[in-house]
Parts: sequence; structure tokens; C-alpha cells
Amino acid sequence: MSLRVLVTDGMDAAAMEQLRRDGHEVVEQFYEPEELGAALREFDAVIIRSATKIKEPQIDAAKGGKLKLIVRAGVGVDNIAVAYAEQAGITVKNTPRASSNAVAELAIALLFSCARSISVAGHTMREQKWEKKAYSKGFELMGKTMGVIGYGRIGRMVGEKGQALGMDVLSYVNRTKPEGCEGEHMHFVTRDEVLAQSDVIVLCAPGGDKPLVDAESLAKMKDGVVIINVSRGSNVDEQALLDALNSGKVRAAGLDVWADEKNPNWTLADHPAVSGMPHVGAGTKEAQKRIGAELVDIINNF
Repeated sequence: MSLRVLVTDGMDAAAMEQLRRDGHEVVEQFYEPEELGAALREFDAVIIRSATKIKEPQIDAAKGGKLKLIVRAGVGVDNIAVAYAEQAGITVKNTPRASSNAVAELAIALLFSCARSISVAGHTMREQKWEKKAYSKGFELMGKTMGVIGYGRIGRMVGEKGQALGMDVLSYVNRTKPEGCEGEHMHFVTRDEVLAQSDVIVLCAPGGDKPLVDAESLAKMKDGVVIINVSRGSNVDEQALLDALNSGKVRAAGLDVWADEKNPNWTLADHPAVSGMPHVGAGTKEAQKRIGAELVDIINNF
């Protein structure tokens, strides 16, 4: 069955062409939130990334139309009112496996940047400043303890890469422990133990009702802890993190995601101890091809 598919935030060009070869009509266009719901009535399926949000108002506006499938080209689906959509008879899918390695590698890249001040030192070099003394006080990852909050696909890959670098890994779970993870250098412990014992904390968990890193949790962490966030901007209280960076409680932070990605906290992004990225965790050629292939399979099998 051929479908009329809306692509709002872009996708791999080869995958888009494959969908067309398979007989689907593909329209690539971004809609503002107040226009999106009505537009969705004219499509059988919509493929979105992080920029487009399909919440209750968009779903209400789409009711009675053709829409039967929402696909998130990525892992998290917190920009979709999943339960509400499914109650309206709309299936929601994502591509959880395709981008996991790319995001995990970026987490490690941000960690290296924090450990050796790569971001700020590189900036001073472009200003033709030789700041060797200022940036010769880094730390090595070998022998340090990495706390991973969210030990799903991405978190597990981050933990495996951390262990390969000679780090010990701690995590905690609120459900059944994933099998095959624990060993000499990886253990599941309590949340407070992760906070208190980790030299580095990497956030890989979905967004929740409150930040995972806030003034309360920061107070339980080691002095000089490093925070890496490749999950959701809502997982960090940005003002609390900024205060902790200024006080020295947090040594450095690597952030790929922000609370407001249309207007990021530029004061935080400009902090010399922050290595910031514009939400590019899945932004590798390999990941985009894998995502594209998975999207094609989802559309063709629907």
C-alpha cells in the first residue's frame, strides 16, 4: 500500500528516494505548530525529528483526517503525545537502535573535551594565544568512575566505551536490571551511590517530570564532578548547573542538549568550562543512513 508521507525535519536523501521508488508520495516541508495539525490531515504518515512537536493540539486538529502513523527519526519520543495519539488510533514508532552508537561516541568526545579543556583551549588558539600553562591541568579518564544515568541502548554503549578507556562504571535502575552488563568494572548501585561516587556523570535517560541534575542532586556529588548530557535538555536545571560551575562544584560540563533549543542558555554555553554542541548526537553519516533505512522499513511494513 502506498502512503502519503510528510517529512518535517529532513531525513537521509537516499532513504527518501527509496520511499519514492517504493511507490510512496513524500513531501518534505516544515510546519509551525499552529499549522501542523491541519496539515497532518492530508497525510497517512509523518516523519519527524526533534524540531517538530506533535502534542495534543496537533493530534486534535488532525483527527478525522488520514493520519495513521507518526515516526520519530531518533530515540526519544518525548516530543510526541504518544498515549494521546494511540488513543486516537494513530500508531507511534521510533528508530531506537540506529543512532545509539553516534550519541554514545559524542558523549565520550564531550568527556575528553572536558577532561583536557579542548573546546576553550582550541578557541584561544584561534585567537593566537599560547595558553599552555592555563590548560596543562587536565585529568585522565583511566581509573576514574563514570556514573551513567539511563542504562538503555545509549547508556550501555557509553558504559562499554568508558570501560574500554579503563574507567569503572556505575548505574542504577528503577526496574529489572539489564542482563549481561555487570562485571568487574561495571555495577548497578543506588542512585545516591552513583551521585556520591562518580567522577563523571553521563545523562542518557529520557526526560521526566523534574531534572536529574538540580541543586539537590548536585549537592550529593563529588566536588569537581564532570556532567555530560546527551539525553534531554530538561534533565538539567541549567541555572543550578551554571551556579555549580561558577562555584567549582562542577569542574566542567559537556552539553549536546538544552532546555530551550530555539533560544539556548547562551550564558551557560559561553562558560569556559562548558563544551557545548547544538544537539548533534545523531549527526553522523553512518547514523543517518541507519536511521533512513529503519524509516523505510517502518513505512513499508506499516
